[in-house]
Amino acid sequence: MAEPARAKPKPTPETQHFWDGTQGNELRLQRCDACANVYFPPRPFCPKCASRKVSVFKASGKAKLYSYVIHHRPVPGFTPPYAIAVVELDEGPRLMSNIVECPQTPEALELGVTVAMSELMLSGCTTTTDHHYVFPAGLEESVDIEVAAAHRLGLRVLLTRGSMNLSQRDGGLPPDSVVQDEDTILADSERVVAKYHQRGEDAMVQIALAPCSPFSVTTSLMKKTAGLAEKLDVRLHTHLAENVNDVTYSREKFGMSPAEYAEDLGWVGPDVWHAHCVQLDRAGIELFGRTGTGVAHCPCSNMRLASGIAPIRAMRDAGVSVGIGVDGSASNDGAQMVAEVRQALLLQRVGFGPDAMSAREALEIATLGGAKVLGRDDIGALAPGMAADFVSFDLSQHGFAGALHDPVAALVFCAPSQVSTSVIDGRVVVRHGQLTTVDLGPIVERHNRLAGQLIAMAN
Repeated sequence: MAEPARAKPKPTPETQHFWDGTQGNELRLQRCDACANVYFPPRPFCPKCASRKVSVFKASGKAKLYSYVIHHRPVPGFTPPYAIAVVELDEGPRLMSNIVECPQTPEALELGVTVAMSELMLSGCTTTTDHHYVFPAGLEESVDIEVAAAHRLGLRVLLTRGSMNLSQRDGGLPPDSVVQDEDTILADSERVVAKYHQRGEDAMVQIALAPCSPFSVTTSLMKKTAGLAEKLDVRLHTHLAENVNDVTYSREKFGMSPAEYAEDLGWVGPDVWHAHCVQLDRAGIELFGRTGTGVAHCPCSNMRLASGIAPIRAMRDAGVSVGIGVDGSASNDGAQMVAEVRQALLLQRVGFGPDAMSAREALEIATLGGAKVLGRDDIGALAPGMAADFVSFDLSQHGFAGALHDPVAALVFCAPSQVSTSVIDGRVVVRHGQLTTVDLGPIVERHNRLAGQLIAMAN
């Protein structure tokens, strides 16, 4: 018998994608007795193994469930070129430049990705993206390494095949050792899409194409990547208008604002999302709202780099799709999703007043907002027919004391918490605050050892 078609839910921030177990109600799910897959009812058989031996799974007690979606370079560990940005002030730029020039290894990348994704999962992330755009000799298959790490951990991902082809020798930002030529970039983009990109609902791995930025790739590559993405029916991503220097570069180099340049390249539309957009002007905001172009908001990164305060309130009012990202370790050493949501709310209030954002809106941006930016209507909410991605937080922790009269707001305003349980695609990946898919102890030990070796080489 054919599986009935999904009825698309219409969740709201205060109802369907937040479940409050403190009010005495229960969340009823289905669990397959054959493969232990957990999913939302009603389904007559398991969507994973087709077994009809199913039972009711109840979640109740002092817990709250959310379905998080985050995006844009959230790998905060040992990942080039933002490999270990631990030295700031005068020594920071020199160390970072030296690190980029150091030999990178597949083991180092695999460890960085694993540590970063683990940190995200433990803070409530169920879907993420990574903007990986550095492919030095020996790391030509970086996307393959990331896919393998995500599979081991059980994290749902939209990974990007990033690129840089405008080196310092040609007037660009990156050193010559980490750029590739146009033909190599486009050929490998086709390869990874053909090999890994899954289509349809419940996809666990998807691929997008993502030249790094207007100052590290040529106009030709931007246009050809857009054409290839259209041909392959995948999404596009890049950095845009991150700071005032980006705006100055765009006007001096191209004679137009960053948003105008994006439009000229064909880089606007519902299949495109841009990182940061801190300095997006009013015309750019209206353009993005009109075309359905998405934005990845990374508040901690923007603060650390003194890029400014992204006009998220104005974007939301103009209909721009916005999600929340943690960025990479070069500009954010913490991949804690709850902390990033909290920071997004506080930063909007600092910049635009106490009514600029509520706790519920911040959570909506981190869940439904992220899903929309990534073109997904099967994740980001707790509702029948949606993918079985959800997390729970233990509200009996002392950090929530006195705040249980509004547990939704408490999750944002109180000290950032780690999850108690996380289920992704019906699989329990965090239980009692611990990952069930990998043993983090030896991984962190190896990560620290290789990080020390990299710092020694850089110095």
